[in-house]
Amino acid sequence: MTANNLLELEKTTTGSALAVRNLWKVYGQHPKRVVGEIESGQQPASLDKHVMAVRDVSFDVSPGETFVVMGLSGSGKSTLVRCLTRLVEPTAGSVTMDGVEILGMPPKQLAELRRKDWAMVFQHFGLLPHRRVLDNVAYSLEISGVPRSVRDARAAEMIELVGLEKVGHKFPHELSGGMRQRVGLARALAVGPRLLLLDEPFSALDPLIRTDLQDELLRLAKDLNQTSIFITHDLAEALKVGDRIAIMRDGQLVQIGTPEEIVFSPADDYVRRFAAEAPRAKLVRAGAVVKSALVATPSDYPTDVLVKLERAKRDVAIIEGQDGEGPRLLTERQLLRAQIESLRLGDIVHSFCATVNEDAKLSVVMEMLVETGKPVIVRSLSGQTLGYADEAAVVKALTISPATV
Repeated sequence: MTANNLLELEKTTTGSALAVRNLWKVYGQHPKRVVGEIESGQQPASLDKHVMAVRDVSFDVSPGETFVVMGLSGSGKSTLVRCLTRLVEPTAGSVTMDGVEILGMPPKQLAELRRKDWAMVFQHFGLLPHRRVLDNVAYSLEISGVPRSVRDARAAEMIELVGLEKVGHKFPHELSGGMRQRVGLARALAVGPRLLLLDEPFSALDPLIRTDLQDELLRLAKDLNQTSIFITHDLAEALKVGDRIAIMRDGQLVQIGTPEEIVFSPADDYVRRFAAEAPRAKLVRAGAVVKSALVATPSDYPTDVLVKLERAKRDVAIIEGQDGEGPRLLTERQLLRAQIESLRLGDIVHSFCATVNEDAKLSVVMEMLVETGKPVIVRSLSGQTLGYADEAAVVKALTISPATV
């Protein structure tokens, strides 16, 4: 891999797509025969002599997505991620990346793919103790034949990316656990992997360090458009880092959905037990609790707005700001008073409301409600006014039982 190859790889190989279809991993004397019998609707006679580590798993991962696989110990999640890269050979199924089939790939091509296009981060850091941080990060580039000057420059860039630019000269034993895991992450990212696989990467760390690294991973995923599969047993971690979450039990996927879908629409009691402990204030988006309202301009007359409110069967109007002013929220009673006084909406004395975008978490909305004592205006990512969130909407989102959603 030349310097030009390395630069081209960084531009083009992140954000790849993965498709998994009917993936099985069965341990025992006759795994392929057992899978064939199950798929044909038979009950294998020797089923009790086999272990179904991964059972008929199918899912897709979109370019740039962080896809979380979550489950308790023994659920099959770690075996699954190893099957994807054939560190464990699947019994049956299909795994394709950007349309290229992985499971039938010859060993030489597979080795090249592992070296250039995949990267893994495990719970145990696996750093080379006799190498400094810079050389640890550059190692994957070294074995790919990248010239020393190029790989050192790339390693230095990755070290800075994860906030360790001051410790590049140190050895692993001189770093804290959190720092060592950052080095592992930098090493994984150095090759510009098309697919990043993380297996319980932060579970051995202290809670505060773990939170910092989760934030770091979210930032990197956004900045690099990195396609990632993240394995964890911790729901709070899954909800924080995942664009979508797959819940695994006994080798099977029980439910796949967004964090909000997992918490508010659990597929069964198994998922519901997880969801009951979810930190909803840090999960639910403002867009999920928004109340619709009529949107008007300062030049409108209260009479016209009242007619529109009646037709739309609403009782609140949002008045967009002018000349850099913020929006305001007016109730039907305030509009009636303004009508009596023959005012335009822009002439009504009323303090401005705080605004958030639809992706803001409920915890942010709650802070604004307490600080201002007024409903919060919710806008789309493109700036369009969607409506407002008030105390009643927040309380409902925090207290409603997942079983009733």
